[in-house]
Parts: sequence; structure tokens; C-alpha cells
Amino acid sequence: MKGIVHGRDCTVVNVTGENDKIEEGKIPVVYGSKASCQWNEATIEDGRIHKESKGEQKDEEMRKERGVGEPKDEENIEQKLYKIANELLQTERAYVARLHLLDQVFCSRLTEEAGRGSFPPDVIRNIFSNISSLYSFHNLFLLPDLESCISHWWVFTPGLGTVLLQHAPFLRMYADYVTNFDQAMELVRTWTERSSAFRNIIQDIQSQEVCGSLTLQHHMLEPVQRVPRYEMLLRDYLKNLPKNHPDYDIAYKSLQTISMAAIHSNSAIHKAESLKRLVEIYEMVGEKEVVNPTNEFLREGRLLKLAARNTSAMERHLFMFNNFLMCCTPKFSLVGQRFTVRCRIGVDGMQVQQTTNEDHPYTFQVSGKERTLELQARCVIQEAIDMFQKNNETFKLASKELNVPEPTEELGRRAPRWIRDNEVTVCMKCQDAFNALTRRRHHCRACGCVVCWKCLDSKVALEYDGNKLNKVCKACYSTLTGQREERVEENKRRILESEASPVSSDCVMSGFLLYGDNPKTWQQVWTVISRTEPPALHLYTAPQDVKPLSSIPLLGSSVEDSPQELQGQPGFCLSQSKTTHTFFCDRLDVKQSWLTVLKVAVIGRQCTGQNDHCKTSNDH
Repeated sequence: MKGIVHGRDCTVVNVTGENDKIEEGKIPVVYGSKASCQWNEATIEDGRIHKESKGEQKDEEMRKERGVGEPKDEENIEQKLYKIANELLQTERAYVARLHLLDQVFCSRLTEEAGRGSFPPDVIRNIFSNISSLYSFHNLFLLPDLESCISHWWVFTPGLGTVLLQHAPFLRMYADYVTNFDQAMELVRTWTERSSAFRNIIQDIQSQEVCGSLTLQHHMLEPVQRVPRYEMLLRDYLKNLPKNHPDYDIAYKSLQTISMAAIHSNSAIHKAESLKRLVEIYEMVGEKEVVNPTNEFLREGRLLKLAARNTSAMERHLFMFNNFLMCCTPKFSLVGQRFTVRCRIGVDGMQVQQTTNEDHPYTFQVSGKERTLELQARCVIQEAIDMFQKNNETFKLASKELNVPEPTEELGRRAPRWIRDNEVTVCMKCQDAFNALTRRRHHCRACGCVVCWKCLDSKVALEYDGNKLNKVCKACYSTLTGQREERVEENKRRILESEASPVSSDCVMSGFLLYGDNPKTWQQVWTVISRTEPPALHLYTAPQDVKPLSSIPLLGSSVEDSPQELQGQPGFCLSQSKTTHTFFCDRLDVKQSWLTVLKVAVIGRQCTGQNDHCKTSNDH
């Protein structure tokens, strides 16, 4: 003891008589021991000797087993771990004091003043968000457990990872606070300017010593930075922790959980900012479809849209989202920027191709199912398509050259690129020359070719335009009607299958019919004669539909064979009171099958509808 008091170095005699030199300020420690030895230079204060020494005998025994040189390395590692853990504890104490200031001082006094009617209570709730929950969590749970862990650091195996793993899931609470932070800052600024009572309370608290000459905004920033701070200290702790240490696996799991909490907060911030931007765009364009959580705003900008007929260019403002492109024109407004939506093009099926234009360099064509545009700046739109293609495995981007005609399977389903008037001098179908009076230029709405009026004498429903009738050239009409004939053949096959297959328990006969007395207004409907009493004829849009478009009672109706054929389609009429319903079939034998079943059904009897063999209800 005299050697410790009067000298900087001391000699310790162990049970074997060997002398070991203990350097000043060193802490030899062994993992897994219940006690450790910590030697410091002794000091004399008020006539008493204070020294930090524990477990000398056990430390000597362990040192004999492991060798003389090893404790130094372990000592250094344990010192680093203790330093990191102690830094976490000290910063946690300071952080809890900061939360106390926010919750119990700022929030409490402002809430009390709001109760007097100086400003709305909702303002205070929106400013401080869930700060009370954060303060309770850290003050009552996390800080006490950290203090207990550090106080027993030299007695038990360090368990910092265990403490953090237990509390890490609760750090997800920070997502609400972080998401609300920008709005909270704006409210503090607004009400500091608007309310003298609010401003006086803030200034009074900020002038106190407990605030450390810092503003309310500075203190409110602390919770935003706290979770990354945990992550940083825990990474440092793991870097210095041996992999065979009992706390390593637990600390690693803690780091993963804390990292997920940080990602959760960042994701919440991103979603909040994205939704805020969607609301701003909605206010500018007035389209409710914009404010949809599935929409992700990518970029906006002003581009030149080249006219389809000539080389003139018009300014357009484009908004690019992850699933559609919106083309707008500016409009006059006294309350900020406003736009009129000219068209929307879905990313699903969109194609972007570079084009060549002498008057406007760097042009490109955006071709979608709804519309085709020729613009300038390409990269963002192509990135959106690539992202959409990656997220949708079934999406296939077809590539084609600019002047190659539309593929047959795309004809009518995608808006074509119009060939400009000045690019051709003769009809692209009959080769007759154009002139300003008797042979003017027209565009086929299906292929985009420039044709004369003689070659544009047909109309057909185009899918990309909502199945509205559009003028098309003769070639496109033949192609599209051929596709329609293929679909009719498919419908025939379905009808035959429905006639040849056993009738379901809910209907007597079913199949596709054309409903209406005018080919221009024909509607293809799935027609069903029900087995219910009284029998009825139900018209559906598709076989899968549950709710019919309309239902026609059959009892008391009359069925008439219509000798008239429209476009080669045989038909029949179903009359009820003063109303006549006209239907058309594909073939005479199909028409005869429907007439046979209907004539039996209108007098209160039922039939199977198979091969004209009918049965009465008694036969069933």
C-alpha cells in the first residue's frame, strides 16, 4: 500500500512469487469474469486513501492461465467498449433533458396559454406531435436500463446489445415526429409572427439558462437526429466487439432493428413529401386522379410539342408520373400557376423513339395507347417506362422503326403517329396527287397515313378512342373488320360450346347476340334465358358479369322471325307490349335454336336448348 501511495509504480507479489509490473492507469480485464481489476494511482484526500481495486486475486489467477501479455489487448478492447457505451449513456441523459424541455416546458406552457384562448390548441398538438410519447419512452424505460447496464459494466458481462434490442422496435415512433417536422417548423414560424402571446412564451423560455441560448427550432431538431445517432454508436460498438463475445450477436440484431427504424422514418418522410407534391399538382391541374397513393411524381418541365399536321411547335407543360404522362397547357390564373390537361398517356404500352426533324433538333416521339406526341427531352420518360417494365413482369415493350406501319395486333389499340401533311404530295394509298380544292389531305385515325377522301370513306370503332367510330382508310378497315370477324368466329365457337355443353342449373340457354336494329349502334351482349319462374331473358356485357344490363320478361311476349338481314346477319324480334327488341345471330341454325327455345319459354314452358330438343317443366 505504501508503494501505491508514495510511488507511481508498484510491485505486486502473487502466490508464485513472480513480480508483475502494473503500469499507471491500466485496467487489466478478462472476458466472462464476474469481477475485474482496475489499478489507478492512489490519491490522498482528507486523510483517507482512495483507490480503485477489485478482484486482485481472481485477476492474477486468470493472468497466470492466459499469459502475461494478453490482458493488455483485452484491456484496450474493453476500455473502448466501455467508452462507447458511456458516451451513449451521457448523450442519452442530455437527450432526455432536451425532451423534458420540449414536453414539460415549451409544450406545457403553450398548451396552458392555448387553454386561455390566445391561439388554437390544435396548433400546439400539431407542432409537438408525439413528443410526450417519446419523452415517456426514453425517460421511463430506455435511460434507466442504460444506466443499469453501465453501472454493472465491470461486474457482469457487458450487455449493451441486449438493452438496445429490447427497446429498438419502439424507435419506429419517430416516423410520426419526423414526418410532421416540416409542418411543425412552419407552424412555429407562422404563429410567432401572428400571436404575441405565443411569441412571448417562446422568447421567455429561450432566455432561460436551461435552453443554453438555443431556439425552440434547434431543440426540436434533436429527435430528428437521434435515431441515426444510435445507429452510428452501435456500429462503432460492433466494430470493436470481438465476434466471439457473448454480446456480439445480440448487438448485431439490435443494429438491424435500429437501421430498419431509420429506414422507416426516411420512408415516411419520402411518402409525405410525395403526397404533398401530388396535392400541389392536383391544385394546379384539377385532376382528382392525381392524388392517388400509387402515383409517384417523377419530374415536370416545359417542352415543345410539334404539330401532327405541320412543323409548327406549341409549348406544353408535362408532368411525368410512374404510371402516366400528363400533357398540359398553361392558363391564366390570379391564384398561382394553373394548367389545363390536354391529354394523358399511360406508361403501360408506351413507347419512346428518337425522331429526326430539321427545324427542331433532339426530338422524340411518345406513343401510347391513348395518344401519340412528338416532343423534345427524352430521358425522364424513358426512365419511367424502364421502371414500369421492371415492376410489371408481364409488360413487354415492343420496338419498331419509325416509319414501319403499325403491327396488325396494335392497329386500333394504340394511337398512331400522324404523317405530316408536308411530308407527302400524293395519297399514300391510291397515289393520286393532292390539291387544295378537290383532293385535300386527310388522316387515317388507325394508321396515321395521309390519304384522300376516296380512300377514307369508312368508319370503324377504335379501341384506343373508347371504341368510338373513327374515319379509317380502306386497308385499315379491311384489317380491323377482319379482326372483328375473327372475334365473331370466337363468339360462334363460344355459342356452339354453350349449345353443345350441358346446360347449367341457372339458365336454359345462353350465348352472344347482337342487340339493336341498326348496325352502327349494335351492342354485343351475353344473352341468357333463365330457368327461374317466371322465365326472363337477361342481357349481360360479358359472361362473367353478375348484374345484367337489362332483363326482359318472357311470359306474354311474342317471338317473331325477322326475314330482314343486316350485313348478312339473320335476326329475330321479341315483342312485349309496345316495345320490340331486335337480335341478330351469326348463322341461321343459331337463330333457329333461339327461336325454338324462346317460343316455348314465352308460354311458360322450359327447354334444354340443346339441338332443338325441348322439355316442359314436368319433364324436368
